Amino acid sequence: MRKTILALIALTVMLTGCGSGGTGETGSAGTPPHGGAEHAGNAGAENKKPSEPMQADRLKPEAVGQALLDGEIERVYRQLSADFQKHVTGDQFREAVTTAAKGVSAWKTVSSLPLNGSLYLAQMSQDGKTGLKLATDANDTIASMQFVPLQSFPKTDSTLTKLAYRLPFQGDWYVFWGGENVLANYHYAVESQRYAYDFVQVKDGYSYKGDPSKNESYYAYGQKVVSPQDGTVVHVVNDIADNVPVGAMNAEQPAGNVVVIDHGNGEFSFLAHLKTGSATVKVGDSVTKGQVVGLCGNSGNSSEPHLHVQVSDSSDLFAGKAIRVRWEGGVNPQQGETVSAGVGNGGAGTSK
Repeated sequence: MRKTILALIALTVMLTGCGSGGTGETGSAGTPPHGGAEHAGNAGAENKKPSEPMQADRLKPEAVGQALLDGEIERVYRQLSADFQKHVTGDQFREAVTTAAKGVSAWKTVSSLPLNGSLYLAQMSQDGKTGLKLATDANDTIASMQFVPLQSFPKTDSTLTKLAYRLPFQGDWYVFWGGENVLANYHYAVESQRYAYDFVQVKDGYSYKGDPSKNESYYAYGQKVVSPQDGTVVHVVNDIADNVPVGAMNAEQPAGNVVVIDHGNGEFSFLAHLKTGSATVKVGDSVTKGQVVGLCGNSGNSSEPHLHVQVSDSSDLFAGKAIRVRWEGGVNPQQGETVSAGVGNGGAGTSK
């Protein structure tokens, strides 16, 4: 039977969050590839220049979906990376695209995530039933492409936590995964993590400076993580090593070092992938909103230092159901946005 999902991935480095160890995208969050090259830092501009001249007929990422609908499949195929083309012939690509895009007449861009010299772009079909995800490099070469069937869960989308929570960090953080669809938030496909977020820190378009294989190169690594509300600590893991080098993952202990806090009302917050040995609280401790409970790390099923945040109806990450968070100040973090949190119980804001 022909597959209706095209998932041909070549050389994309995936930012992986808490997962249950399943296959496919369940349990992994995609970061546009940094290609393994060193990023010098804040000057940054030279790192983003194409290494070779752009071809005149090259499509911009946002035009790829429409080009496929217009029958320009061969043109798009020529724009795939060499590694991508190793896994699929032109004829196979045409057949897969024709099958996956059946019934689609138009695409609307719903998310655009530039990071580390690459771009993740997500588009939705006119009827909201099909999604198209692309990852491209600085030359607009297509490193990955995936068609995905879309589902929505309006009942739980509209059911927010009883409590309002502050952002669990200080300063500016970038929303890598966050939103109420699987295109902007890969967690959305899994009920236990449907309304989870993955946050990184970004400067000048990069989440790291220097050697991308070292945790210390990442801006998020070692940053303070705070309790999003008053509560009681009910679970702490603090002895899992951070993944070295960056890109290695520990699927056996997916959450890594984690602090779980009971806030009452059947609401439990999870702060996952913490730096080894950084947890400052123990089970039974009472914590106050804004209190430091650990540091951001790269432990567990994580391929880059980042913070996984969610609120669930259970202290068991995989047995419970995620609840969409009511954030203080009406903040609604979405993929590609920068969210800002003050110190202590300071306010929050959002910007593109």
